[in-house]
Amino acid sequence: MAPRIWLIAGPTASGKSALALLMAEEAGAEIVNADALQIYRDLRVLSARPSSEDEARAPHHLFGVADAADGWTVGRWLRAVLPVLEDIQARGRSAILVGGTGLYFRALTQGLADIPSVPTAIQHEIEARFDAIGEMAFRDQLRAVDPIAEVRIAANDRQRLARALAVAEATGRSLSAWQADTRPALPADAWRGVVLDPPRDLLHARCDARLELMMEQGAVEEAAALIARGLEDRLPAMKAVGLRELAAYARGETSRAEALSAAQAATRQYAKRQATWFRNQTLDWPRIVDAGQDEQWRALAPALTGSDFRAI
Repeated sequence: MAPRIWLIAGPTASGKSALALLMAEEAGAEIVNADALQIYRDLRVLSARPSSEDEARAPHHLFGVADAADGWTVGRWLRAVLPVLEDIQARGRSAILVGGTGLYFRALTQGLADIPSVPTAIQHEIEARFDAIGEMAFRDQLRAVDPIAEVRIAANDRQRLARALAVAEATGRSLSAWQADTRPALPADAWRGVVLDPPRDLLHARCDARLELMMEQGAVEEAAALIARGLEDRLPAMKAVGLRELAAYARGETSRAEALSAAQAATRQYAKRQATWFRNQTLDWPRIVDAGQDEQWRALAPALTGSDFRAI
C-alpha cells in the first residue's frame, strides 16, 4: 500500500488499540498515540496504554512521553505529532493514529485556531466580572463583541463564556473569528478515518471487565502513587477516569468492591460521552459497529488494499 495516514477513533474499550496493532503488522505501519491520557508515563494501567509486549510488535510513538506534572494541550500534541508523521512518511511508512480524544482528530482534520495566550490577570478579571454581574449581564457583554460565541455556548458554562470574552478583550478579535481562521493540519487526501462504534451494552460490559483487569494489573497502586505526588487537580493526568475512586480504596476510605463499582460507572459514562462526541462530530466517517476483534478486522481489512473506507 502507498504511504498514507490512517485514523482509528472510538470510545474506550472499543478495541482500537488491538485493531491498530493488527493493521500495523499487516501493513508495516507505525502507531501514533491520539489519546490525551496515554501521553503520560504515570498512567500506563489506568489509561490502558499498550503493553511493552505490544509496543515491541510495531513501532509506537508519543506513548508515555510526558510526566503527569506537565499538562499537555491539544495544541502541544499537534505540534508534537506533525514532525512524527513527517518522519514516518519520509521513511516510506504508513502511520496509524489511534485514540479516543476527539479534539486531537479534529485538530488534524479540521484545524486548530492559533489563539494568542490570554494574560492571567485578564482571565482572572473576566472571571471575577462574571461572578459579580451574573450570567445574563455577562452574556450581554459577550454578545457585543462575539455574538456567535454567545449563541453557541451553553447556559451555565462559566468557563467557556469567560474564555470567549477574555480572548476578545485581550486580542481585540473575537474567539469565533480566531476559530474560523483555521486550516486542517492534514490535507484532505492524505488520510482516511474510521470510528469504532460497538453496541452500548457490549461496550459497557467491556468497560467493566477492563476495570477488573486493571485492578489486578496494579491500577490501585498506580492511582495511589500519582495522588501521593500532590499535583494540582487541574492537570489532565489528575482527571484520569477511575483515579479518584481507586485512590480512595488505596487509602482505606472505601472497599474494593465499592471502588471497583464506582470506577466502572465512571468509565461507562466516559465511554458514553466519547461515543456521543464521535457520532456528532465525525458524521462522514464510516463506522465499524462490530465488537469482536475478528469482525472488526474483517471490516477494516479492505482498506489495506486501497478500498474506500466508505464501503465498510
